[in-house]
Amino acid sequence: MDPEAQARFDLISENLAEVLNPELIETILVEKKSPRVYWGTATTGRPHTGYFVPALKIAQLLRAGCRVIVLLADIHGFLDNLKAPLELVESRAQYYSKVITAILESVGVPTEELEFVLGSSYQKSPEYVMDVYRLSSLTSEHDAKRAGAEVVKQSSNAPLSGLLYPILQVLDEEHLNVDAQLGGMDQRKLFVAATEWLPKLGYRKRCHLVNKMVAGLQGGKMSSSDQDSKIDLLDPPESVSKKIRKAEAAPRVVEDNGVLALVEFILLPAAALKGNKEFRVERRDAEPLVYTDIQQLHDDYMKDILTPQLLKPAVAGALVNLMAPIQKAYQDSPEWQEITLKAYPPAVQKKQKKVKDKGSRYPGATKNLNQEVAEPQDQQTVSA
Repeated sequence: MDPEAQARFDLISENLAEVLNPELIETILVEKKSPRVYWGTATTGRPHTGYFVPALKIAQLLRAGCRVIVLLADIHGFLDNLKAPLELVESRAQYYSKVITAILESVGVPTEELEFVLGSSYQKSPEYVMDVYRLSSLTSEHDAKRAGAEVVKQSSNAPLSGLLYPILQVLDEEHLNVDAQLGGMDQRKLFVAATEWLPKLGYRKRCHLVNKMVAGLQGGKMSSSDQDSKIDLLDPPESVSKKIRKAEAAPRVVEDNGVLALVEFILLPAAALKGNKEFRVERRDAEPLVYTDIQQLHDDYMKDILTPQLLKPAVAGALVNLMAPIQKAYQDSPEWQEITLKAYPPAVQKKQKKVKDKGSRYPGATKNLNQEVAEPQDQQTVSA
């Protein structure tokens, strides 16, 4: 490749876990064209800080001259074990659009070249539905389960819709007319399936850009459904600090350390996009620790130079600053606030019936003549 094409490819592939079929993108870059890339997200639970990872990658793709499509996969969310009820998916799609735009704008990325597409806008067309039928006839139950194993909720008696989920995601590549798909490491099996399944219908295979996974605050995968593993993008500063304080971050251990992961995958890349790639840790009686490289930070953490007690408040402060523009955009937008209430209505608390403790006086009880009868003021009211 010529230097310009190589520079564009380096930006596209930077910080990824893997690039599947990279030659497909390289060919487009050599021809000095703009690759079309899509990233899809099922509009289910509220987005958390983990969404910075694909958003920051999208920012790099835009800078590399790619055309980027964000698929708001409302039908996917419904198919995945009813994670998004049909009456809520429209509002949730609007919420996701607001959040993703705000994330990109918070790190100074122009969003004019970003295209949002609602899944239901084309996934109900006759052509798409016919392709679903065609691919279903060529895909075994075993292969569909394997492809969706990491992304579709698994259960002993799962609904049939979970088998359709990977088929739809594979077909999205063709019907969005893209050259590549961006996704997390948990979607790798689905990406491999796409390269095998699409040619069966006479369609070309695509390149796949595989993001690394961000560990949750309690280890494991960061999840919208696990409140202890994530930080919501609209969490107030005190809540962010509290969650970081409670997060698992064993001294000298960097594997599955969710606090370190926030620095590696969010804080440092976001600082780089803003033009000042550094992470600063203040110390009371010494000069601050300043990191521009994650390996340097890992080395200090393993040597206990950077301790959890120093790391956690620095991460909390940096996250609060990073999310401040997003939260300001939310506070300044009555429309966004209204969408939020429709998309994630507050849980209705059922009124608990209060039952009076009648002690030994209720009908049918055998009275113990040797037992003193409690005075009325000693009786208690308890919740059922």
